[in-house]
Amino acid sequence: MKSKYISFGKILNFHGIKGEFKLGYSKGREVFIQTLSTVYVKTDSDFVQLHLEYVKFTPKSAIAKFKEYNNINDIIVFKGCSLYIEKEKANESLDEDEFLINDLIGMEVYMKGVFSGVVTGVSNNGATDLLSVKTKSDNISLVPFVKAIVTNVDVKARKIELTDMEGLLE
Repeated sequence: MKSKYISFGKILNFHGIKGEFKLGYSKGREVFIQTLSTVYVKTDSDFVQLHLEYVKFTPKSAIAKFKEYNNINDIIVFKGCSLYIEKEKANESLDEDEFLINDLIGMEVYMKGVFSGVVTGVSNNGATDLLSVKTKSDNISLVPFVKAIVTNVDVKARKIELTDMEGLLE
């Protein structure tokens, strides 16, 4: 069963003694993160609902604080924990051609309407996102996630269509 939560960051360390923490996150999501008020912290197997009082961005991370805590001693248990939002909220914030990594993994890949493989992962080489596609011959091919190559992504049908390009999937 898939979780109804999706991770957007991680509590890296603490900042001072008044309950602030360093938040690691994916660059380019600052505007989205600033819109968040309700978040969830996963401890062991439970998701704890908390509220962000503020988030301030620095060149390497962000400094944030929960409304519920005003002391470092109260948040020590959260060090290293991931922060989550409800998946539905994440989907609402996506642009037309943006997708959640969790949604892409497991999608079937087709070329010219013929099944060619399954997405097993998503990575980034610094220039673009890459789909890891396990082909019918059990090889893993890295496919640049760009419009010229990935012509259609159908989240509901769980299918991705690729341009017919020789050598793309070996």
